[in-house]
Amino acid sequence: MRVKQQMAMVFNLDKCLGCNTCTLACKNVWTNREGAEYMFWNNVETKPGVGYPKAWEDQNKYRGGWTRDEGGNKPKLRQASRFWLMLNLFYNPVMPQMEEYYGKGPFTFTYEDLHSATPTKLSQPVARPKSQISGEEDIDIEWAVNWEDNAAGAFVGGTGEADPNFKNMSPEARNAYLKFRDSFMMYLPRICNHCLNPACVGSCPSGAAYKREEDGVVLIDQDRCRAWRYCVSGCPYKKTYYNWRTGKSEKCILCYPRLETGQPPACFVACPGRIRYMGPLLYDLDRVAEVANAPEADLVRLHRGLLLDPNDPEVIAAAREAGVTEAWLDACRRSPVYKMVVDWEIALPLHPEFRTLPSLFYIPPESPVASADSAEGPYDMTGDGELFPGLDEFRIPMEYLASLLSAGNVAEVRKALARQLAVRRFRRSERVEGRVDERVMADVGLTVKDARHMHRLLSLAHYHERFVVPTTHTEKTASTPYIERGFAGFAEFTADKGPKRRTTFHGPDVGVEH
Repeated sequence: MRVKQQMAMVFNLDKCLGCNTCTLACKNVWTNREGAEYMFWNNVETKPGVGYPKAWEDQNKYRGGWTRDEGGNKPKLRQASRFWLMLNLFYNPVMPQMEEYYGKGPFTFTYEDLHSATPTKLSQPVARPKSQISGEEDIDIEWAVNWEDNAAGAFVGGTGEADPNFKNMSPEARNAYLKFRDSFMMYLPRICNHCLNPACVGSCPSGAAYKREEDGVVLIDQDRCRAWRYCVSGCPYKKTYYNWRTGKSEKCILCYPRLETGQPPACFVACPGRIRYMGPLLYDLDRVAEVANAPEADLVRLHRGLLLDPNDPEVIAAAREAGVTEAWLDACRRSPVYKMVVDWEIALPLHPEFRTLPSLFYIPPESPVASADSAEGPYDMTGDGELFPGLDEFRIPMEYLASLLSAGNVAEVRKALARQLAVRRFRRSERVEGRVDERVMADVGLTVKDARHMHRLLSLAHYHERFVVPTTHTEKTASTPYIERGFAGFAEFTADKGPKRRTTFHGPDVGVEH
């Protein structure tokens, strides 16, 4: 067992407002500069839709992530073997183009027209669209981040038809869901997943992309980046971007300067819906390759099993031997992420079939129940007069959520939703009916204690319980952000091999390698 540390996240989709406050917080802090206009390290998409960039989920088009090697013991990069990547270093045919991100490119408007003292002859002064890259004016606005906001593409003939999460439904069923706009929609906030098995790191020919030892944050060394951009095509979530001004690749850094001082990232703090949670995890590096190469039906279960119990004495001993600090171990025991992912099993990874083992998990939304045109009126809820609906009466089809969050495993989604519904029923019995209905929790495999803790964490969502961030003690580790890195791409990124490293950075033994 090789214990590694990972800062992990949970987004509660049931509470996402789609307000994009998180997007603005990130944009203003990190990508409000030339060359990064089109980048949105954090964005909130509306599903159904093709998203940003267009069709990022379609790996037949972009060939991102990993594929299973049935005869081997580790997955293979989907885009090509390393040999073929090197042969085609100057031409990458599966690179997303600017059109997929922003149509004619990021734009602003000719605001100077509104401030001009020159009188107009034919119309009121108008600010016309202007390219932020070429400076061309009067460009057509064809696509941008959040183009499908609030179900703008969710109709027959819209972009929702191309949503790959309908793949397990017949065309007739898909069109039935899209026939009326807003028949169902949901928000999907996305940032870099800071994966345990990141394909961007494994794809990088120059070794610029790497996974930080002290908290698992995936970063790109700007000095080593040679702009081959295989990290862009290799990431199946398309959360790595090319800066056309600096000639370097960039990505979400999880606000690591804030993490090092015990603060959550800016987008987490900005969220008014309190949907975002952060906490540390421990995982077994020796099993990463095996789990990433598992059959699709087992991916979620095995991913969960990869995360180590911070209360297990054997794990604690191995963690201490690996240099994990007591502060980190204490934070792991209080981590809301471990509770929701492992203990309660209500949070699921986004597209686990990409085999990157994301560190960001999503609680599936309890969508509004469908209404029925009955004798009581057109807005009656379906069902047998129950206050709470059954799982099959939710608007969002289970097959759709399963395609999004569990590699098609419907049982995992049903379990996560059933447990959320059970907490609602339990709390109603306790607070409204004045009795404690333990049976409803036992039916879904949870306890009364779990129900009360889930209610506190999901509904009240206090700041200090949502965010458990241990501070970094660089002086106590062999890792530093200046000279030390964890697994770095292409030649070195294999789960059973570590790069050469200095044993210490501070003190008299600086520079010693092994």
